[in-house]
Amino acid sequence: MRYNLLVSGGAGYLGSILVPMLLDRDHHVTILDNFMYGQTSLAECCADPNFTIIRGDCRDMNMVNELLKDADFFIPLAAIVGAPVCDRDPGLAWEVNYKAIADHMSKKTCPTIMPMTNSGYGIGGDGACTEDSPLNPLSVYGRSKVEAEKAVLDYDGVTLRFATLMGISQRMRFDLLVNDFCRRAVQDRFVILFEARFRRNYLHVRDAALAILFAIENFEQMKGRPYNVGLPDANLTKWELCERIKLQVPDFFFVEAAIGGDPDKRNYSISNERILATGWRPRYSLDDSIAELIRAIPIYKSLQWQNV
Repeated sequence: MRYNLLVSGGAGYLGSILVPMLLDRDHHVTILDNFMYGQTSLAECCADPNFTIIRGDCRDMNMVNELLKDADFFIPLAAIVGAPVCDRDPGLAWEVNYKAIADHMSKKTCPTIMPMTNSGYGIGGDGACTEDSPLNPLSVYGRSKVEAEKAVLDYDGVTLRFATLMGISQRMRFDLLVNDFCRRAVQDRFVILFEARFRRNYLHVRDAALAILFAIENFEQMKGRPYNVGLPDANLTKWELCERIKLQVPDFFFVEAAIGGDPDKRNYSISNERILATGWRPRYSLDDSIAELIRAIPIYKSLQWQNV
């Protein structure tokens, strides 16, 4: 079935992968983006007559509500992403990450599929975190996204709690853990680890986009629930991640520092059983993703490719 889709933040790291996939499936896609990083990642999509760009702010509710009149689904990707950038301007983070979502949901205008983050689990307890585990976000980023998720679920939307994303996108980011460590392995040959035994789950950005496509196609089955989305075999500590990278970059050296820390303090394992029970499966392994990054990193010499 062909849908009219509104994607806010559609020119970002995930959106730049998702939007071409949506167009390839003959959906009509309108993106709302302020292009805050000067990215041109969707330029090729302009050849498709089903593609519309609106340059604007997701906090402009009059504009958003007007665009939603013709939309079958709303996919709000627009966000201030990551603990450091949210901490620098928490007011903006709450406006974009929470208030813009809550204001839309209160109008009940359009089925919504919201990418979430599993950083809401904060420091997980014993065993793997399921969607029923307590949420304990430790940063402005985590707290604002958790509150937005409540608003979406209250109105029967779908939320996808993505693991730490990785892999190449037309709008690249190297401030994501796997991407950063692979860049350091190739360019610097070393990394100093803080909290090396802290554990996370991982997911290729293309699998994240495919999960959104799956939710569109299975919305009635999935609505009203959150879903952890990650690699079932990739609940790894930072140290274990470096060991996997070293298998492909043998002269990569890593050591743990006695001081320093991760601003987000995340440490948890994740169960992805709920999303797997729907029939969704990831296509890209951790090792596939590392190999892809190693091949691509010679392209990128500038650290502009991050959310700063």
